[in-house]
Amino acid sequence: MNIQEALEKAMELNGAIGVALVDFNSGMCLGTAGGGSIDLELAAAGNTEVVRAKKNVRDQLKIKDSIEDILITLENQYHLIRMFHNSKSIFLYLVLDRKSSNLALSRMSLRAIDEQLEVNI
Repeated sequence: MNIQEALEKAMELNGAIGVALVDFNSGMCLGTAGGGSIDLELAAAGNTEVVRAKKNVRDQLKIKDSIEDILITLENQYHLIRMFHNSKSIFLYLVLDRKSSNLALSRMSLRAIDEQLEVNI
């Protein structure tokens, strides 16, 4: 599965508002889909800082586990950051409407996308 196919698959999830595939090293988007009023480029850069902070704390605590995902819950939205297993420098940022999405199914779907995505950086 290429980047565009992965983004399209993520946008098929119930409640999907927008999605971005992000290079953690630079904070740059490799691709986006949807978004509506959300500036996905800005969100990608900001969430790169969230990921860096979480990795830093994990390392300071000497936790050996890798990060699977990070969830930010807002009143009306879920913001889900999924670290990709086949690349230490890629994450997928997904914005979901809380009322129309299923968080558990969305997480499972992102895991499936992760397993199929081919990214060469």
